[in-house]
Amino acid sequence: MIPFLDLRAAYLELKEEIDAAMGRVAASGWYVLGAEVAAFEQEFAAYCGTKHCVGVANGLEALELVLRAWDIGAGDEVIVPSSTYIATWLAVSASGARPVPVEPDVRTANLDPERVAAALTARTKAILPVHLYGQPADMDPIMELAARHGLKVLEDVAQAQGARYKGRRTGALAHAGAFSFFPTKNIGALGDAGAVTTDDDRLADRLRTLRNYGSKVKYVNIEAGVNSRLDELQAAILRAKLPVLDAWNDRRRALAAYYRDRLAGVDVIELPYVPQWADPAWHLFTVRAPDRRRVTEALDAAKVGWLIHYPIPPHLQQAYASLGMGRGDQPLAEQIAETILSLPISPHMPTAHVDTVVNALRGLT
Repeated sequence: MIPFLDLRAAYLELKEEIDAAMGRVAASGWYVLGAEVAAFEQEFAAYCGTKHCVGVANGLEALELVLRAWDIGAGDEVIVPSSTYIATWLAVSASGARPVPVEPDVRTANLDPERVAAALTARTKAILPVHLYGQPADMDPIMELAARHGLKVLEDVAQAQGARYKGRRTGALAHAGAFSFFPTKNIGALGDAGAVTTDDDRLADRLRTLRNYGSKVKYVNIEAGVNSRLDELQAAILRAKLPVLDAWNDRRRALAAYYRDRLAGVDVIELPYVPQWADPAWHLFTVRAPDRRRVTEALDAAKVGWLIHYPIPPHLQQAYASLGMGRGDQPLAEQIAETILSLPISPHMPTAHVDTVVNALRGLT
């Protein structure tokens, strides 16, 4: 069996470093908002090229807390992609604002800047592009549009740690970037974890207050915050993995290039489109399969793991029935959901496994 993802492999490669990191935290006697979190925040900010990194409990709360720190709430609207994981929308809802979906560039599945302008209203306060599957969204026109209308822009970088847009790292392309370090990510913790990157001093200061019960000084609470603190243990593990993130991403790029070469001309799938200005992190290797059932049956027969990211667009989820949208309201997102298919890719995947995947697909042509 070729697994879709083997999380043990990352641990085994860095077992000595990760075990030492966990032991260091256990021996320190300080387990919340201590030296490991402070060090990771400094190191990850430097990696992304931003002034600040604020560690939080998970990626969803990274998004939500930025919106709250910008005082976005009831009566406000936030532009979101129609094609994304539902967490992007849930963060907007959790802030009290209304998610307003905009259709993607169907080639990349990322937010289409040309469609954003038509969705703006007097209530729009922010734009929330997602670097879906590890491929950066087209940020320059989004930032130019936001500047003209006085809007904030928050990058959802959950799947794109280390990706580059026109030579610049994701997480440093907008007013703030929200990261998830869920274990499956390109750099993942051994549990939930997240962070926000920004150059905005005031935003970083408020995020540090909001994540800690609204408190800067113990037992003095200046606003109604939450408990969303990056754990010391997870911060130490992320510090052990950060030095190899670029090398791991390079391995992903090599496998993606190998997939694209070996699958060229295979007519049962459409390979991912990559704009010239994009340097993806290849969190996922997604293809389009018009006859997805036939393709997945062939992969099953070859004992190859696969997943669908994502089978139901947010506007068709029961959670958003109150928005009154139905099938046909976001046709491009629906088209992507009906044809998208993720093939296995990871830094620890042998090339021979890619050959097995390729042979299974080539056998259908």
